[in-house]
Amino acid sequence: MLPVDVQFVVGLSGYFVKDLAAVRHSPSYNPLTDTAIRPRTSGFKSVVQPGQVISIILHLPNGSTAIGDCADVIFSGAASRDPLFIAEDNLPILHTVVKKWLLSCDLSQFRPNAEYLSSTWPQLNNRKLHSALRYGLSQALLAATAQVYSCTIAEIISREWGTHIAKHPVDILASCHRNDTLQLDRMIMKQVDLLPHASFVHVSDIGSNGAVLLEYIAFVARRVKERKAVGYTPRLHFDVYGTVGDIFTNTDQLVEFFGMVQRAAEPYEVLIESPIIANTKEEQIRRLAELRGLLRSKDVKVKTVADEWCNTLEDIKEFACAGAVDYVQIKMPDLGGVDKSIDAVIYCKSKGVGCCLGGSANETDVSARITAQVALAVRPDFLLSKPGIGADEGLMILRNEMLRGVALAGRAKTWCRL
Repeated sequence: MLPVDVQFVVGLSGYFVKDLAAVRHSPSYNPLTDTAIRPRTSGFKSVVQPGQVISIILHLPNGSTAIGDCADVIFSGAASRDPLFIAEDNLPILHTVVKKWLLSCDLSQFRPNAEYLSSTWPQLNNRKLHSALRYGLSQALLAATAQVYSCTIAEIISREWGTHIAKHPVDILASCHRNDTLQLDRMIMKQVDLLPHASFVHVSDIGSNGAVLLEYIAFVARRVKERKAVGYTPRLHFDVYGTVGDIFTNTDQLVEFFGMVQRAAEPYEVLIESPIIANTKEEQIRRLAELRGLLRSKDVKVKTVADEWCNTLEDIKEFACAGAVDYVQIKMPDLGGVDKSIDAVIYCKSKGVGCCLGGSANETDVSARITAQVALAVRPDFLLSKPGIGADEGLMILRNEMLRGVALAGRAKTWCRL
């Protein structure tokens, strides 16, 4: 089963991209008004830019189409990630090199196509495709294989990896704006499993000695208690982008601060993502492992989540083997091919390490739906809501796709034969 045609369409992502180095090194930071801040990361023309995607449209012999969206994360080019994804720079590669290969792909199996996609390409001087290209192309190929068998994407993954499809939707972390109380209230009303993410990107965001962060954590815990339904006990998650590690450079002080975080969040379990951003992967793993060990020895129950420097399947294996964190965020666009994210979840589960099948607000509805199908097949601990940071929209897309996927996977069928 070969595609009969392929199209490449440039479009908008669900959010925008930011130069993390410029943000972290600026004296103060306002993402849309501080136009005087100069970019520090290659490819950025300004510190904040609109996100771009390239849609891959595969045309199948039966007249149907399979679509994948090439997208990168908000903070592209940071902490060993691939450079900023610029659509016009990658279109020539798609037209001159990738299109010919796509038209020769046998769509009856996904994994062999994904493995080739992730390899080095002789036509590109033995370089790999940009991670965003690998991400979108693998989505389209996976969707196409599901079209061949008239089944769900989750069923294709289950068959090719030998997994068992979830009977219920996977938990979702709703990503909310820090300053939007109504958005937070809506997520509490909808009883999301984890909230609010609420990014703290600059040290000014968390305040002197982390006071603003502590106040916000206490506010969220209080808001949940005031407005929750009986039996609703969400986990609280906060992404601090290394800011607490910037203030508390001594690990003992950081552990003491996390004890304050735990008390502020009571009675809810709390997860802190990227408490530290080091200068190298090795230092990141070492410092996070030291922090986790001290948290356990002091009986501080705050859980830590890795993001920066934990970008590829190989990185994730290193963090997991080192016991560096309680959870890793499997940031799907950074891993490139969807198959790598599948492998990452399976590996984390085999090592007893928690994982968030995540990604970025900078993704699209197409990539979010495919993420939901992947989640059903490999069952990570939770998902990050995407695209965008509207929370409602991402929650709707992911939850409904999983509900439909569970229903479809449970129907009687005789697929699996051409």
